[in-house]
Amino acid sequence: MDIRKVKKLIELLEESGIAEIEIKEGEESVRISRGPTGPVQQIYAAAPHAAPMPQAAAAPAPAAPAPPKSNEYVVTAPMVGTFYASASPGAKPFVDIGDEVKVGQVLCIIEAMKMMNQIESDKAGRITSVMVQNGEPVEFGQPLYTIE
Repeated sequence: MDIRKVKKLIELLEESGIAEIEIKEGEESVRISRGPTGPVQQIYAAAPHAAPMPQAAAAPAPAAPAPPKSNEYVVTAPMVGTFYASASPGAKPFVDIGDEVKVGQVLCIIEAMKMMNQIESDKAGRITSVMVQNGEPVEFGQPLYTIE
């Protein structure tokens, strides 16, 4: 699990005032908790029992999305969580590239701490790009869509 994600989780824990958070990604999990006397964090990481993959066999990092054009509006993630393009597995995505959207229309769902949060468009226009894959973790402020 990426150390930047763990740091973001610690920041989320401190900002929110909750006592404990646990996140699972595949076979890896991280649990961060705060004791009653102050901000003491305990981090547990469970790695899969398989042998580590050699660096040469690691998947290449995806290319960075192109910067938005001057007439495009970027919809960003308002929270840390897991991105879902549709209401349920196998269902049609809320929006696709080329779809016209209205203000208040649901674009996606971000699951954060077992809560499903509908992300609505705050601008009307046409979806020109989807920058996140279904089921991917997203960070606060990460670009999700561009609207023209």
